[in-house]
Amino acid sequence: MQELKLQSRRKEVEKTKLECILQCSNIVCKHIFEKQLLLEIDYTGAEPSSPCNKCLNVSWDSTPPCTCTINFTLEHSFESNVFMYYGLSNFYQNHRRYVKSRDDSQLNGDNSSLLNPSKECEPYRTNEDKPIAPCGAIANSMFNDTLELYRIDNDTRTPITLIKKGIAWWTDKNVKFRNPTGDGNNLTALFQGTTKPVNWPKPVYMLDSEPDNNGFINEDFIVWMRTAALPTFRKLYRLIERKNNLQPTLQAGKYSLDIAYNYPVHSFDGRKRMILSTISWMGGKNPFLGIAYITVGSICFFLGVVLLIIHHKYGNRNTSADIPN
Repeated sequence: MQELKLQSRRKEVEKTKLECILQCSNIVCKHIFEKQLLLEIDYTGAEPSSPCNKCLNVSWDSTPPCTCTINFTLEHSFESNVFMYYGLSNFYQNHRRYVKSRDDSQLNGDNSSLLNPSKECEPYRTNEDKPIAPCGAIANSMFNDTLELYRIDNDTRTPITLIKKGIAWWTDKNVKFRNPTGDGNNLTALFQGTTKPVNWPKPVYMLDSEPDNNGFINEDFIVWMRTAALPTFRKLYRLIERKNNLQPTLQAGKYSLDIAYNYPVHSFDGRKRMILSTISWMGGKNPFLGIAYITVGSICFFLGVVLLIIHHKYGNRNTSADIPN
């Protein structure tokens, strides 16, 4: 009996230690995440009062693009580097056929795959008897809204510098995605014999004017090609770097968001949003992970209580009794 009591006390002590550790972790995480700032602007235009309502029924081939402006106010200054995301809702990038609809060899710069894409790309493999580059449903549905940010001071609009490089993973930019090889750096010649994706307004070799951010190594394209696991997601769009330590990156005040509304979402009841966020050493503010931990922890706690009841009810039975002949 004394051994059982000692074991019980040890379990209680260990349980108390674990609870203390979890509580301390919770306080530290809460303190870190409270310091992070997050602002979301929904610009879908589904509401009649929205400035972007006029663009709600835009199509892929709308020319010129529909434009709208949303004014907003930052209540608090963003002190550190700011990350600008675009977010989509009700968009299932995790669908099995959608995820498979790509040719990694083509994206890696293989010349034979460029002119003869994988059959996994169907029905976006060829168009008008020419191979599509890049092929597949993922590339064909690439996000193509243009977002510009301005600070308003005394009715004067000052553009915020948005950095378009450094938004993709290093391994994606330098290993997984490469342009075709050939004589010279003329992408127009290297992609000769191919055609653009059906929904794209221009071919892949015209995505950017800078050679190190054009073609298959365009970072906006690379970010889009890394598919999301959930139907509501966000992807990094631009970086806003802090210029000096004397002033915040984005001062509190009035701002405006100019949108070239090219990406249609109304047909599948989707929504679009622009997100401004700061991050810490633990990453950005994202409630999903916390919710997942709480859910799993609650299930474990419930199972622990059930097993404890079963143990107290049936675990103390005398199992050393002699078995009758």
